[in-house]
Amino acid sequence: MTYLLYFDPGLGAMILQAIVAAVAGVVLFSKNLLYKIKLFLGIAKPEKEDLFDDIDVKDSNIDQHSESKE
Repeated sequence: MTYLLYFDPGLGAMILQAIVAAVAGVVLFSKNLLYKIKLFLGIAKPEKEDLFDDIDVKDSNIDQHSESKE
């Protein structure tokens, strides 16, 4: 007996998309895992996350305009 399986283009695209997503997930997960291991061992330096340290609210134009109107 010969069984012929039919794969339509939609199913083929879905299988290809699942393979690409799995590879991308493994790559991104392994990068994050390797970074955490390097950070734990002291090989990598932690990134600074001071996004708002350079903003001084007291010196902004909004405060200067509101003070001059009062």
